[in-house]
Amino acid sequence: MSSNYEKHPYKTIPGYQAYEGYADILAQIQKQRKDSMILTLDFYHGTNTDQVYKELIEPLCPDTIIHSEQAKKSEGEITALLKNNLTDDRVFGVLSTATIDQLFDSDKIQELKTKIQPGLTVIYGVGASLIHPGDLSLFFDLTRWEIQCRYRAGLDNWGAKNYGEDILTKYKRGYFVEWRIFDRYKWDCLKHCAWYVETNNQEPKMISMEAYHAGLRQFSQEPFRLVPYFDQGIWGGTWMKKVCDLPESKTNYAWCFDGVPEENSICFKFDDILVDVPAINLVHEQTDALLGKRIHARFGKEFPIRFDFLDTMEGGNLSLQVHPLTEYIQENFGMHYTQDESYYILDATEDAHVYLGVKNGIELEPLIEAFQTAQDTQRAFDDETYINKIPVKKHDHALIPAGTIHCSGAGTMVLEISATPYIFTFKLYDWGRVGLDGKPRPINIARGKENIQIDRNTDWVYENCIHREKTIYQDKDLTIERTGLHELEFIETLRYSFTSEMHRTMNDCFDMINLVEGQKVEIYSPKNAFPPFTLHYVETCILPASLKEYSIRTKSPAKIICASVR
Repeated sequence: MSSNYEKHPYKTIPGYQAYEGYADILAQIQKQRKDSMILTLDFYHGTNTDQVYKELIEPLCPDTIIHSEQAKKSEGEITALLKNNLTDDRVFGVLSTATIDQLFDSDKIQELKTKIQPGLTVIYGVGASLIHPGDLSLFFDLTRWEIQCRYRAGLDNWGAKNYGEDILTKYKRGYFVEWRIFDRYKWDCLKHCAWYVETNNQEPKMISMEAYHAGLRQFSQEPFRLVPYFDQGIWGGTWMKKVCDLPESKTNYAWCFDGVPEENSICFKFDDILVDVPAINLVHEQTDALLGKRIHARFGKEFPIRFDFLDTMEGGNLSLQVHPLTEYIQENFGMHYTQDESYYILDATEDAHVYLGVKNGIELEPLIEAFQTAQDTQRAFDDETYINKIPVKKHDHALIPAGTIHCSGAGTMVLEISATPYIFTFKLYDWGRVGLDGKPRPINIARGKENIQIDRNTDWVYENCIHREKTIYQDKDLTIERTGLHELEFIETLRYSFTSEMHRTMNDCFDMINLVEGQKVEIYSPKNAFPPFTLHYVETCILPASLKEYSIRTKSPAKIICASVR
């Protein structure tokens, strides 16, 4: 099925203006310039420091220029400070609770403060506000996906100078340490900033903080989509390339992050200027309106559900894997809830299948020995002896509570509906492959052993995880089915099949939906509380808790899968 999948969705924010390019940003700063003032340019790590210096700072001809990062601790000191969080593992660290001031030398900060002189002083870099918050301050931000792309292009981790290091190791340091520290710092900086600057592209875009907050408020009061991104993978397929009209330049597309606020962005439009803002900013600034007070109280300022795509059509199997139990993820990684998940089958070939649970009679020690032998000898793992290979078809929903061995097989297009802690995958067997970088992908048999629930066997899987759909309402125009998730998981999923319209009342919780069948539908408010919103085939949409209710209408048969927190 083709679609009109929108690859860069946005909302128009009326009544405000954006400025694009260094020349326009410079002009706005000059308008607010005084004979003697401090201009503070705070950076999220990944901002192109050299470019900002050349295109913005030098043309200002400041009397004094101070680079805040001259006060950071040495590479050795920073590494020692973060050692317990970084760990020796290639993939997994421990979530950091550090604050940015711990990465700086207090004596050096005091020394830099003494360099502030009458006239125009520009302080720039990560941690600039530690020197002075500024008479006029700007925050330079960028999305996590853009940071990852810059890691691949050679960006180092902050204070590490690890330019050529393995991308998985860079990402680990970002995910577990840097993004935690720099997000905390960002929330504080934005409280006193006058301007927000988006730096995802060569030409930055700047908006006032009034415009920034207006954009976040608007997103928290209307249905919206995140800006998706697509990535290759060793097992990737071709379905998304066709259906989502993606460039032919890549051989395959394995992943699409279509609904992951920790990673995706939201997009504001001011006249003809698009400004991408990390969606995590929305979660932090509009928590109650977006999540609902009930979810805020349970999860804090975290968006607990994610939607993403896994494409193995004309591709290969994912790695056999298992996700950690709740106590394991808490004790080992500092995460307070785990990666329960499910596979909703958007499309499938005739021989499509998923691997799920162990076969009846399998015991843990022989299974682990078989995984380890395959890893040590590079001989094929005998999956037919140990693991259930279960046929699936379009609109099946396989439920995968943490601790269950699983993977999607070749020939499936999966909408993965899961809890948000998305990187905690312990690979057990990878079918003898290497990654796109030519390096073996990390295998975590020892960690897997501590989490595999060996009683998740054939009988248990069919009783608990496969074909669990239950009709809870039906008339000639509407069928509502509960498709999951398992009772051990906190996510509720309902499938609405309708020919004209449906209505849903929310329970102090956001909804996350995807149009799994039908060309397009229109989401509207029965009370005209928000403007109508069009959703196309396989697009994911978030409906903030503030909406309280919504309806969806269609001109042809449609199916919506809806996820919320029980």
